[in-house]
Amino acid sequence: QVQLVDSGGGSVEAGGSLRLSCAGFGSTYSRYCMGWFRQAAGQEREKVVLVTAGGTAYYADSVKGRFTISQDNAKKTLYLHMNSLKAEDTAMYYCAAVSWCGIGGFGGNHYWGQGTQVTVSS
Repeated sequence: QVQLVDSGGGSVEAGGSLRLSCAGFGSTYSRYCMGWFRQAAGQEREKVVLVTAGGTAYYADSVKGRFTISQDNAKKTLYLHMNSLKAEDTAMYYCAAVSWCGIGGFGGNHYWGQGTQVTVSS
């Protein structure tokens, strides 16, 4: 059973930065692609970034150059560094583990954190 706990959301003005954290991936990162999804009100959940066990990251076009995924193996924690935030980044963000990911997409089993809200005011 994969258990993920995400945190770090909050409210920020446009142009600001936030860092999200996801704990619990240490026992799973070698078996899954890890990353973040988000879901804005009234919209479907979408991928933000997924990273393979080998370190290859696949970012959504909308966040490339602004968001960076990193991991601290000692702390068994995954991070999402979000810079130059825009109002359209407002959403609930979910840490995720999926069976596979690549340039063509992702799939297999999905596991989710409980979500953390990010609100960007313009």
